[in-house]
Amino acid sequence: MNYKESHTLILDNIGRFIDLTELEKQKYISLLTEIEVKKKAFLMQAGEITRYEYFITKGCLKVYTLDEEGAPHISMFAVEDYWTGDMASFMDKEPSRYFIKATEDSELLGLSRANYDLLFQEIPKFERFYRILYQRSLVSYIRRSNHGISLTAEERYIEFKKKYPKIVNRITQKDLAGYIGITPEFMSKIISKVNRM
Repeated sequence: MNYKESHTLILDNIGRFIDLTELEKQKYISLLTEIEVKKKAFLMQAGEITRYEYFITKGCLKVYTLDEEGAPHISMFAVEDYWTGDMASFMDKEPSRYFIKATEDSELLGLSRANYDLLFQEIPKFERFYRILYQRSLVSYIRRSNHGISLTAEERYIEFKKKYPKIVNRITQKDLAGYIGITPEFMSKIISKVNRM
C-alpha cells in the first residue's frame, strides 16, 4: 500500500521498536487524526485536557509553562519525527499545566484517548511501543533536570546545540533562552562567546 508521507514518517518511527503487519499498519493509520496548526497558534493551552498524543510530521512547536510573572519556561521543542503532548493530562484526563504553541506552520497526527485504548485492545504489541516511548521520555526529562542543576548556562547551550542541531537554527534566541533558563540578553552573550570559540 502507498502511504502518505506523514503516515510513512510515523510508521517508520514506530518501526524502530515494533514490527507491524500490513493490516496492523492500516488499522493504526485509520485511528489517527490529521491536525494543522498555524505559526503562533496554540495546539493546547494550560487548563485544557490533552485530547491527543501528538506526532509532528511537519513544523516546530514549543511546550512551556508560565511562572508567576508570566515568563515562559520551555520544557521542549518538537519538530518532525517527535512526539509531544502532556502525558499526565492525557492519561488522567486532568487539566494540563502546559501550553503547546507552533513556532512554524505545523502538521501533526493525533491519537485520541479512545483510539489509544482501542489500539491496545486490537494490536497489543503497541503497549510495548508506548512503554518504550514513555521510558525514553522519562529518561530525557531526568537528564534535562540534572543538567539544569549541574551544568552552567553556557554548558546547557553547548549541550543543546550538540544534541539538537536540527532545532537550534529554527527557534528564536528568546525561546532558546526560555529553554536554557536565562534572560534573552544573557543568552545573546553566551551565543557570542561560544561562536568565538
